[in-house]
Amino acid sequence: MNPEVISRVGAKWSQVTGIGELMEDLGHALTVDPEMRMLGGGNPALVPEFMQAAQQRMAAMLREPEAMASLLGNYDPPRGHPRFVSAFAALLRSIYHADFEPENVAVTAGSQCATFFLINLFAGRGRGRKRHKILLPLCPEYLGYADQGLEEDIFVACRPKVEWPAGAGGHVFKYHVNLDAVRERLGQGDIAAMLVSRPTNPSGNVISEDELLSLSDLALRHDIPLILDQAYGVPFPAIVHVPVKPIYAPHFILLFSLSKIGLPGTRTGIVAGPASVTSAVASMTAVAGLANPSLGQHLVLPWLEDGSILEMGPRWLQPFYNARRLKAREWLEEAFKRAHVPWAIHADEGAFFHWLWLPELSTTSREFCRRLKAHKVLTVPGEYFFYGLEEDWPHRHQCLRINYSGPEKVVREAIHIIAREAARCH
Repeated sequence: MNPEVISRVGAKWSQVTGIGELMEDLGHALTVDPEMRMLGGGNPALVPEFMQAAQQRMAAMLREPEAMASLLGNYDPPRGHPRFVSAFAALLRSIYHADFEPENVAVTAGSQCATFFLINLFAGRGRGRKRHKILLPLCPEYLGYADQGLEEDIFVACRPKVEWPAGAGGHVFKYHVNLDAVRERLGQGDIAAMLVSRPTNPSGNVISEDELLSLSDLALRHDIPLILDQAYGVPFPAIVHVPVKPIYAPHFILLFSLSKIGLPGTRTGIVAGPASVTSAVASMTAVAGLANPSLGQHLVLPWLEDGSILEMGPRWLQPFYNARRLKAREWLEEAFKRAHVPWAIHADEGAFFHWLWLPELSTTSREFCRRLKAHKVLTVPGEYFFYGLEEDWPHRHQCLRINYSGPEKVVREAIHIIAREAARCH
């Protein structure tokens, strides 16, 4: 094909991206290379209790001819299946004690699709020719956002404060929002929205209630929305290891997903917020794909209507991932003590990742991860998560994300290989 006929957007998305490389590795490891130790990607574990509940619900659906006809034979409206949207709005009313109605909810083909719509709804050249940007108040941030802009350079990020929590031991650090830096960047007048994940992917950081309320105040003062990605957080799937309270304000846009509860294959995301925003998202769905996948909506509908979806995280998911988290920390301490290499992990407050910092790594984390791949270990290099920074930071080349949700034998073997290779690159 003649490269001269490819658009700028086409050229941008045709090149190798962090999320593209990650999903290629993930798909390859899960399908054709069973020997690969998969510690990359965000694929959730098959939590037995949840899988049993999902299988029972699928069996019940197969016995409902009307439900199956609707599921397989009809397009839903672009906003989502009306009963699902109404049930979701009712659930949010009960959680946030706010005026959520069906027009405040829109379904998307996964939360990745939701952020694509929202990022391009707000960022880029506006009607007045001014270029609007998205501010990431805490960096590192989820790599899946990085390449979603239809225009270039739409993200700016604030470098966090790094602290060493007292009593956590010498191998645990934590990022905090640098509110002074956020205020300064907002003052330049080109920010159209702020975006933060809670828990933050990749670090597992749960920004505090005070930090979130401070960001909320700043967003309100600058008349911009605060987009809060809760794919791992409260109210569901609630894969959090510290106390977290659901928080909402009228200028928030909330993102939810069925993926991390255990249904990534259904590709179901939900946007909740101002009706003007959710209507725009529904219109974008109609243009891009007519309607959204129906399976996830039908499958969880009774769980929304009776509220049981809120119990699955605390009852099944959090204990499962907490046990995996503690085991992985034990193996990290064991492996790096043997390797005699300086190391630290971020305070693991949520999600199912350890964010490993190797401060004396002699190469980049991207090159280090290539070396690990040769030893049948897949992880994700830190560089991919530090987009939007306006200056380089050595720390970004010294980190990698480890998914500890896989089989214990695989995770333990991989961690020991990581420590061994870190000693060789020390």
